[in-house]
Amino acid sequence: MNIKDLKSLIKMVTDTDITEFEMENPEGKVTIKRGTTEVVQVAAPPSFMHPAPAAPVPAAAPAIAPAAAAPAAAAEQGETINSPIVGTMYWAPSPDSDPYVKVGQVVEKGQVLCIVEAMKLMNEIEAEFRCKIVEGLKANAEPVEFGDPLYRVEKL
Repeated sequence: MNIKDLKSLIKMVTDTDITEFEMENPEGKVTIKRGTTEVVQVAAPPSFMHPAPAAPVPAAAPAIAPAAAAPAAAAEQGETINSPIVGTMYWAPSPDSDPYVKVGQVVEKGQVLCIVEAMKLMNEIEAEFRCKIVEGLKANAEPVEFGDPLYRVEKL
């Protein structure tokens, strides 16, 4: 049941002489009581209150193993390329494709390193300078936050 439906029900009760209204459906249960003070109670079924965890998406075999150390520690060990946005990082343009870069590869300024999906938009993350990929710091299809280190690199 959405807010618009709830507002309609409340208006119906307040515009009439009804002092109590109760409705139950698969989406939940609504009870509206009138008196000197109005009380609105909305109870949802347990599955709505505690959503089941999403099934994990099987990832392709990693071409770049994520670092064992924490990203903050990796950032202290050298230059990093960080995520400019919040989203989900992908190493390749599609699950069947080769990754954009591999450990040990030298990349040029402007070369695509990975994709970060944000709100169904695929954003290509490019190298800001010529560098060598030393380590991938995130797993394929892993969520990233703004500023999270994606790769540890050696500036050339």
